[in-house]
Amino acid sequence: MQRRDFLGLSITAGLFATGLSGCRTSDPLAFGVHPWIGYEPLYLARDFGWLPESVVLSSGASSKDSMAGLLSGKLHGAALTLDETIRVWSEGTELVVVAVADVSAGADALITRPYITELAELRGKRIAVDVSGVSGIMLLKILELVGLAWTDVSPVDLPVSEHAGAWSRVEVDASVCYEPFAMKLERDGGVRLFDSSDIPETIFDLLVVTRETADGNTDAVRDLVMAHFRGLQHLVRSMHDAVYRVAGHQGIRPEDVQSALATVMLPDLAANQRYLSRAGRVEAMARSLSELMLRTGMIRNEPGFQRLCDPSFLPRSLS
Repeated sequence: MQRRDFLGLSITAGLFATGLSGCRTSDPLAFGVHPWIGYEPLYLARDFGWLPESVVLSSGASSKDSMAGLLSGKLHGAALTLDETIRVWSEGTELVVVAVADVSAGADALITRPYITELAELRGKRIAVDVSGVSGIMLLKILELVGLAWTDVSPVDLPVSEHAGAWSRVEVDASVCYEPFAMKLERDGGVRLFDSSDIPETIFDLLVVTRETADGNTDAVRDLVMAHFRGLQHLVRSMHDAVYRVAGHQGIRPEDVQSALATVMLPDLAANQRYLSRAGRVEAMARSLSELMLRTGMIRNEPGFQRLCDPSFLPRSLS
C-alpha cells in the first residue's frame, strides 16, 4: 500500500476520549515516515519538541522508501500499512506492530464510470490499480466479495497519482484509489461505487519496528509510541490549530484537509489495546491478508509469524 499524498480523519465518539543493522540501546531509533494523516501526529510531536533524541524521523516520499530502508537495515522502524508490513516480513525482516495509527473508513475507494452500477459489472472492465500498493489489496477484496477472479477484470497497473490522467484519456473504466484522487475523479464524473467504509477494520496504518529494535531498544520504542499519542492528543484537542499545521506539512489547503475528515479513524489508547491484543483485529486481518497475498502471488514467501502485535509498548496512560 503505497501511502499516500493526502489526509483525512474521523473523530468519532470513543475513538479519542482524552545501514543501521545492529541496534544498540544507545542508538537513536531511525523511523521512516511519509505524508499521510495517520502519521501526522509524529510530525506534530516533532514540531512541538515532544519527540525525544532517542527517536529520529526519516522522511520519505512514499512507503516504498520506508520499506527499502527496513529491508536494507537503514531504518529501525517505519509507518506502514498492514499489507506493507506483511510484504517486508515475507522478504526476511521480522517486524513488530507497536501502534495502530489509523484505520481507513472511506479513504480508499472504487470510482467507476456511471455506466457501471454494481460490482458484478466490473467483469471485463479496465481498472486502474497500483498492483503493488494498497489499491491492489482493495481490488482483491472487492473481487473476493463479488465472486470474481483477478483474471475476470483487466487491471491497468498504474501509480495512483497517474489514475486521473488515464481517466481523462478514457483509458480506464474504473479506478481503485484514495483521497484526494478519489475526490478528483468524482468531480470528473466518477461514481463512488465502493469504499473502505464497506469493509470496516480491514485497512490499517501502523507503526512498526524490527524485532531486533523491539528487543534491544525498548525505551526508544516507548518514546516513539508516546510521541505519537501526544501528537494525536493535540490533533484532537486543538483541531483548528492542527488542521493548519497539517495543511502546511502536506502543502494543501486547510479546507481540503477538512473535506476528508470522515475518511479515517484515529484510534485512541484504549482502541489500540484492543486492536493489538492476541485476539485482536490486526492479528486476525494479518492472517487473512497473508493467505490472500500468498494465494494471489502478491508475496512469494509465507511470512510465518506467530505473533505480529506487541501492546506492551503502549503507555499505561496519557496523563
